[in-house]
Amino acid sequence: MGQSAQALVALFGDANLDVREGPARKLQFSSPVCVLDAYLYPPAQGKEPTVRYIDARQPSGDDFDKASCIAALSRRAAAR
Repeated sequence: MGQSAQALVALFGDANLDVREGPARKLQFSSPVCVLDAYLYPPAQGKEPTVRYIDARQPSGDDFDKASCIAALSRRAAAR
């Protein structure tokens, strides 16, 4: 939470999906274990968007623990 898109890419590698809608942005990172959606919004007019909400799920769509998904995706980036 509170991280910029640049910080997420540094942690997880390139996003699998990058969607912008108005001032909002969604970055999606995935692995065989889980999918993490990070929703970024600017904290104030003209400021860089930061993560305000995250959601994690298994590739099948079932719920997945957010902390476990973050750990799995961090290992994915380290393996590159």
